[in-house]
Amino acid sequence: MSHTDFQTWSFAIQQQMEIAMGGVLPSAQHLPERLHEAMRYAVLGGGKRVRPLLVFATGELVDAPAERLQYAASAVEMIHAYSLVHDDLPCMDDDVLRRGKPTVHIEFDEATALLAGDALQTAAFEVISARPLCDEPADQLAMIRILATASGAAGMAGGQAIDLASVGKPLSLPELEHMHILKTGALIRASVLLGSYCGRPLLTAERDKLDRFAKLVGLAFQVVDDILDVEADTATLGKTAGKDAANEKPTYVSLLGLKEAKQRAAELEAEALDCLSGFGERAARLRELAHFIVHRAF
Repeated sequence: MSHTDFQTWSFAIQQQMEIAMGGVLPSAQHLPERLHEAMRYAVLGGGKRVRPLLVFATGELVDAPAERLQYAASAVEMIHAYSLVHDDLPCMDDDVLRRGKPTVHIEFDEATALLAGDALQTAAFEVISARPLCDEPADQLAMIRILATASGAAGMAGGQAIDLASVGKPLSLPELEHMHILKTGALIRASVLLGSYCGRPLLTAERDKLDRFAKLVGLAFQVVDDILDVEADTATLGKTAGKDAANEKPTYVSLLGLKEAKQRAAELEAEALDCLSGFGERAARLRELAHFIVHRAF
């Protein structure tokens, strides 16, 4: 099969995921309609789908069937969407714009937004457990555990708690990186690991290299997010620009400065690519994604 360019490939996956997630989300025509409408509003029609792209890119490395990958990717993206809904609430980051449109609590109301996030989280586990996504049942249990760990106190939720507790406080680089390994990196690592289980078996050492790659890419993703929060405008980002500085949140830019933050992103990309050196052309999409994450301008 010929290797299509990254833009064509990523657009095709994004379109496929829109259809797949539209199919697994509850219909807005069914009771409770308003809750279902809010869930669909939170997930569909926006976003770069970086996490699903990572699932599919890793799936190419292990020759995984696309149908398996789309369900694993849907579960990850639903967890991501729920986290954004809750992060935007007044009790957290109190934001009014996400993906270029009003946040869920603005479009609907706070109670509906809270319930939509709750429902998306549980729906993700329904999706990942409802059908065979790998050859061995024990591996599918491992996938469910990976997603649960990445979502909870040892992952994304724990990182958000540290973030909220760190407002106005200086953090060292190790402290900042630990926070983002949990808050942003855990779900990115889960995306790669879930994709790795959907196809042919990997050696433990191979999966460890993929996990290391994902950890580094997750950190790079956050470094670039912090840079864009300074350099890009609200219209480009699709969310409120400059909010981290306004809220006195610790960022890579506030800690390192803009020039050194960009250098840190480049270092993380190089380390991540080094983890893929033994996989050859099978890891081409993962390399392209690492480049996209570090060099994206929006």
